[in-house]
Parts: sequence; structure tokens; C-alpha cells
Amino acid sequence: MIKLKKNKGILIRFDDIAENMNWQLMDRCESLFEKYNIRPVVGVIPLNKDKELLSYPKRENFWKIVKGWKSKKWEIAMHGYTHIYDTNTDKKDYFSYGGKSEFFGHSIDDQVNKIKEGLKIFGNNNIKIRVFYAPNHTYDENTFKALKICGINQVIDGYGLVPYEEKNIKFIPQLFYNLISLPYGVQTTQIHLNYWNDTDYKKFEEFIKKNLNKIIDYDQALSKIDNGSYNKFLNFTVKNILKTKRLLFN
Repeated sequence: MIKLKKNKGILIRFDDIAENMNWQLMDRCESLFEKYNIRPVVGVIPLNKDKELLSYPKRENFWKIVKGWKSKKWEIAMHGYTHIYDTNTDKKDYFSYGGKSEFFGHSIDDQVNKIKEGLKIFGNNNIKIRVFYAPNHTYDENTFKALKICGINQVIDGYGLVPYEEKNIKFIPQLFYNLISLPYGVQTTQIHLNYWNDTDYKKFEEFIKKNLNKIIDYDQALSKIDNGSYNKFLNFTVKNILKTKRLLFN
């Protein structure tokens, strides 16, 4: 427990960052991060084709903005490829989240192609990617193989209270949908600005102020990877509790 308290931290993760999104709230969040010197992870969809997301306002200079975030030492992550769900996991995905998926169920060649095409878009905009997280948290074994083939071995998803390494991939766990501050361990938020209103933003602002001393950046989260026996047991326990809950109630 002492080790967990020592290694506590909150990593701010945003999902569904694309040309079309709720830019009014994104601009407010950027100002908030600048004010408190916070370096979040932003999951960028390289070629967004999601009709729901495309209904939001578009920023014409999107990639220039992303490069600006990169220059501020924000971590730019690859969040899927097109964000189009075309398979159903039937809760057989790697983390047992269930629901639809962009990657689960596709051949390794198909998954490699999606990741390579996404990386090409980032590369054309001079942005190097080292971390990935799939839409709807849904992966299969081929996803992890494809990521490694494409040179990515870091994923923000998984179970546990401590970052860990498995399948030669570094995992930063992401456990909850809501903003929760645990008394110990490392946790990752999951923020979808497009579904927020002004009240949600104000709650987030208060969360930031209240937990400022716990907020860490991506490199700090990576530095806390620990595959020791105690943490393996702890992560295994958390994994089984949450997977069982999702299988039974989701």
C-alpha cells in the first residue's frame, strides 16, 4: 500500500479528437491546461469518418493545432483510424468491454493496414506517434500484433492500479468513465468533450483544481511501470473484478 500511495497519479486522457468536434470546449480546456501547466494525452482520429462526430464544427487548420499541442509537450496518441465500428465483439474482446469495434475481428493484415495508413497521415503532418488506444477500448490478439509490426508498443487501456508490461506492450490502465480520484495508484481519465455541456466543463475544472498535485504527464505515467509480484497480483485482482462486473452487467 505504501508503494501504491507513492506511485499515485492522474493522467488526463481525451478521446475523439478530430477536425470536427466541440471546439468551443476544447479551446477552454486548452486555456485551463496552460494555466495549470498540464500536459494531457489527446487521442487523435487520423481520418475521421464517424457521421456523429462529423456533425460537429470543423477547424480548417486542425493539423497545425495538433502540432502546436505537440510543441507544448502534450502527448499525441493515435485513437483508431476512421472511428467506424464495423464488427461486434459479443464481449469476446481482449478486455471484455463488449460492444462494437473498429479493430476486433479483423485479420492481422487489415489491422496492420489501418494502423499504417493512420501513421502515414500523422507522418505527413510531421507528428511522431508512440502510443495508441482503440475506440471503445476493443482489441483482439491481432490488434496488439499489428501495433508491434507498425512500431507501436504503448497502449492506454487495460486493468490495474499500476502501469504494467504484457505481450511486450506497455499498458497504462484506464478504468473508469467518470472523473474519479483514487487515494492510491495511477489512473487515467476518459474524456469525451463532444458530449459535454457547460456544467460538465465546470465539474472538470473543479476536478483539476482539487487534484492538481496528483496530475502527471504521459512520461511520468510510463516511468511508473512495475511488473513486480505485488503489483501483478493487485492488477490481476482489479482485472478480474472489473471484467466480471462488465460481463454480468454491461
